[in-house]
Amino acid sequence: MSDERVKAEALQILGLFQVLPRLVVFDLDYTLWPFYCECRSKRDSPSLFRHARGIMYALKEKGIDMAIASRSPTPDIAKVFLDKLEFQSMFVAQEIFSSWTHKTEHFQKIQRKTGIPYKSMLFFDDENRNIEAVSKMGVTSVLVENGVNLDMFKLGLSNFATNCAASSRKDDE
Repeated sequence: MSDERVKAEALQILGLFQVLPRLVVFDLDYTLWPFYCECRSKRDSPSLFRHARGIMYALKEKGIDMAIASRSPTPDIAKVFLDKLEFQSMFVAQEIFSSWTHKTEHFQKIQRKTGIPYKSMLFFDDENRNIEAVSKMGVTSVLVENGVNLDMFKLGLSNFATNCAASSRKDDE
């Protein structure tokens, strides 16, 4: 499926939901692309999972901000790859650093930079420990097994809408 077709389908999926996240945060390794940066060289040409680019273009068109939260020990390589893919300008925050905090520190920095509350964020990652830790912060988090794709995107938006509805019911009580 071409990037344009994925974008069109992602826009249709976005249209199904009345409540959308203000910020979508992606991990890099095995979420946007099918490798670990530390196993690559800056000279390599990076590739993406096949739906990743179209999903990001749809989010950009809808005016939904995006950020990166990656625990890569080689942030220099990750940033070169984002440049090569022409993605640097797509992200309002890029927190790419090695950490033992399961991304809570990444999200604290993203929240400080953007001012967006955790409950208004949607996060995609391939590691369950990160999903569990970030979910406890109030972020709707989705575990991806073979990278971000349209099915996981729809699941994430559905979970986000459900969490928002539950949160607003609590506020009403």
